[in-house]
Amino acid sequence: MIESSTPPLASLDGYRNITDLLVARAAAAPDHVAFEVSGADATASWRPITTREFSDQVRALAKGFIARGIRAGDPIAIMAPTRYEWAVADLAAWFAGAVVVPIYETSSPSQVNAIIADAGVRLAVGGTVDHVALLDAALAQTDDETFGAWTMDAAASGTLPDLVSHGVDVTDEELEARRALATQDDPATIVYTSGTTGEPKGVVLTHRNFLGQVLNIAAAYREIVNEDGNTVIFLPLAHVLARGLQLICLASGMRIAHLSDPSTVVATLDTLRPTFLVVVPRVLQKIQAAAADKAAAMHLSGVWAKAVSTALAWGRREERIDAGRRISKDLGLTLRHRFFDALFYRRLRTVMGGRVGYILSGGAALDADLSLFFRGIGVPVIEGYGLTETTAPLTGNLPGRIASGTVGPPLPGLTVRISEEGEVLARGVGVFDGYRNPAHDEGSFVDGFFRTGDLGRLDPQGRLVLEGRLKDVIVTSNGKTIVPTRWESAVEADPLVSHAVMVGEGKPYLSALLVLDPEQTLAWATAQGTSIPAVTQPDIREVNDPALRAHLQRAVDAANALVARSEQVRRFSVVFADLEDRGLVTPTMKLKRSVVLDRAAVTVEDLYL
Repeated sequence: MIESSTPPLASLDGYRNITDLLVARAAAAPDHVAFEVSGADATASWRPITTREFSDQVRALAKGFIARGIRAGDPIAIMAPTRYEWAVADLAAWFAGAVVVPIYETSSPSQVNAIIADAGVRLAVGGTVDHVALLDAALAQTDDETFGAWTMDAAASGTLPDLVSHGVDVTDEELEARRALATQDDPATIVYTSGTTGEPKGVVLTHRNFLGQVLNIAAAYREIVNEDGNTVIFLPLAHVLARGLQLICLASGMRIAHLSDPSTVVATLDTLRPTFLVVVPRVLQKIQAAAADKAAAMHLSGVWAKAVSTALAWGRREERIDAGRRISKDLGLTLRHRFFDALFYRRLRTVMGGRVGYILSGGAALDADLSLFFRGIGVPVIEGYGLTETTAPLTGNLPGRIASGTVGPPLPGLTVRISEEGEVLARGVGVFDGYRNPAHDEGSFVDGFFRTGDLGRLDPQGRLVLEGRLKDVIVTSNGKTIVPTRWESAVEADPLVSHAVMVGEGKPYLSALLVLDPEQTLAWATAQGTSIPAVTQPDIREVNDPALRAHLQRAVDAANALVARSEQVRRFSVVFADLEDRGLVTPTMKLKRSVVLDRAAVTVEDLYL
């Protein structure tokens, strides 16, 4: 199969632009709780915000934007951690007829300057006074008239309430006229890609892109996203996936809580008790690793290993049932699952709040066994796949039709095609029309399809199986073409490995750099009674600890057993890197392979001496 399509489930008729989603929801359920907002910190009490309250705040801020001079089509930048005010500013900009330009809160001054200049930003909203300082400095370098940077920090000057006060004389009729100006084909946002393989590009997404995705995905996942559910968003709202999720929840009545610090998520789950979570695979790996560590501390490692194998078997059984296969009764498995549910699984579900029905995993490849494990403990993981250029999800597994190891079929209104070279191509309602700079469009489209740059195949059911990045392919001196993804993903399943980077371009054999997870490595070292100093400078430093290498050798051997001899890694180096360095790691925690290889050039060369 070289092409798979899913027909749309929702019509866009009757919607002029994104703001109609909030208008319709506010009219249908004004008193329904749309958000939960915390106090000064994540442990403070959470206050409900109704759809009516949210709508009123959005309209008031939109009037402030208009009063300050924002015209239809003007870009407004938002640079802040994930928080409720981000949602208000986002929708308010659209109500004012503006185009939203999200900026990751961790962006460097040079990145902020480049985005502000390229997008032609006229006004900016920052989360803190530090963000505002960066934004003000960038705005001052532009030639156009600008209207300042305003902060979400209530203790500072130039706050959003101050901006709201400017708009008291803007009438409801003026606001409504402005809100209705944008059509489905007008730009809604310009999202700058994080640039793992090249310079960032401004992705122009239209109101039609968002409306098509929101309405169709909400229809496909109604079992999960509905008025009875709630979620916690802790992914960066500068990322299109988090913003898309927010719009889907808002339009569907699903309650949202925001967390700016992902490390506080576990502490709040018992209070918020979400029914649905969106995570990156690393979060799931850490949950599983924490459970294993706790079992080890109680001298139950052997019991835990049996619990994991039982969960995997149960997960496979559930997937066969989903596929409509006949399953014979297995009383032994049932009894083991019941026993381990009481001993381990139920406690893991409680850690996640006790009500999570599904988890959506995206942003990186999810190991099939990890997916099966969570399915086996009673929390199915829905893996999906998408890019900024596809307005987030392009494909996704569906409730009751989850196939671990795949990222599912195309979502409603979308088509996936596999080129002769194995590249994943995309077309449909969420796929953008082009970059802000037309020069970036060159080579990005073929026959009306967007070239994702990812390699993949379609299984007989039309589900996409990802097989790596086109630009990451390695050609050895023996002429062997290697796709490193499967090997790297297998090694990254070890909690100590944050990133695995296979190398070997033009070399006689394959090697690898194993980038350590500082937190997990520290915990491991403590348990081993040893000390491994973490990296304290923006470089890549080799770690030569015999016990650590012996531990990771097992992960390498296991990964080698999964691939052909020509794809096996002969030598590896263990390294620490500064994973907070945005020159090395993107805001979505993807490693910039070219930067790694450049900084670790000496270490790589040593692997071939």
